[in-house]
Amino acid sequence: MSERRATTLVSRSFLATVVAAALAFLLLVPAARSDDAPLAWTAPTPADLTKFSVAVGKQVTINLAAETGVAFAAVHIEPVQQLPRGAHFNSSDGGVAKASFRWTPAKTGTYTIEFAASSLDLFAPNLRYVIQVKERSYTLSTPAKAHWGFVLGKTVVRAQPRQSARAVTTLATKTGEGTQNLVLALEGRDVSSTETWYRVRLAILPNNSTGWVPSTALSKLTLVTTHLYINRSLKRATLKRLGRTIFQARIGVGLPYWPTPRGEFYIRSKFKGFGDPFYGPVAFGTSARSAVLTDWPGGGFIGVHGTSLPQLIPGAVSHGCIRMVNSTILTLERLMTVGTPLTVT
Repeated sequence: MSERRATTLVSRSFLATVVAAALAFLLLVPAARSDDAPLAWTAPTPADLTKFSVAVGKQVTINLAAETGVAFAAVHIEPVQQLPRGAHFNSSDGGVAKASFRWTPAKTGTYTIEFAASSLDLFAPNLRYVIQVKERSYTLSTPAKAHWGFVLGKTVVRAQPRQSARAVTTLATKTGEGTQNLVLALEGRDVSSTETWYRVRLAILPNNSTGWVPSTALSKLTLVTTHLYINRSLKRATLKRLGRTIFQARIGVGLPYWPTPRGEFYIRSKFKGFGDPFYGPVAFGTSARSAVLTDWPGGGFIGVHGTSLPQLIPGAVSHGCIRMVNSTILTLERLMTVGTPLTVT
């Protein structure tokens, strides 16, 4: 064998030994983990692009944390851009940094916020969150509890809770009988921290109509816990307080061609001393309307009142109004206030 060939064989043998040794060393070294980043977000940090939904006036809170495995290094968390107006951000630096974002939005809309975490020349991926701020809706009237308010000034009623919505009708401060006008508030909606609308029941045709008015159009809402139910087929009136029956009476209702209308209404006014025995000692005006004239003064509206003809009760005897014997209407007066919801079935 030549000297050159011997040298080549020795070189190849040495290289094979080195490669084998290197492979053996690699088998002894554990594989690097993808989550062993030198700087990373940790719990309770929400995932990137998490979406939050919150109502106007309600607080949203986002808690963040980030840590580094580098000894003696401190992590810092900060917002990337200017925060929404009124938002609060607190943070503390350290090997494990913590931060908190708190905000009570005042206006509806979609908002994006972004946060960064850094330590020396290390940076974690920025996190972005989307906050959807919606209107806040809530119920104001149920069968057991309801709210009503006086109309403070001439007000346009809208089909939706915004000034640009279609006009439904106009509320006056006085009823046709000269009493202060009031409406039953069914629902509230906060469209901003400074603007609230109420959906109210309306004393117009068609019956059961509703619309929206700004809260500033009404007095402070008054709570009422009574609810009057009229059953036309049984010729019976039932008054409940907080859902419990406290009064029942036989009644007169409308004739078939002057029917007492079905639907959801409310007690709009109270009168005493008519000077006309036909209406008895007390009469309540309601928001219910008839398509034909009724025996209510001025016609059109449905009343709940006494009678000078008690022998006709119970029965279908009126032009649409609800009649009770005088002793019964006086009892009802002691138990029921204006603003009380009225259901006619």
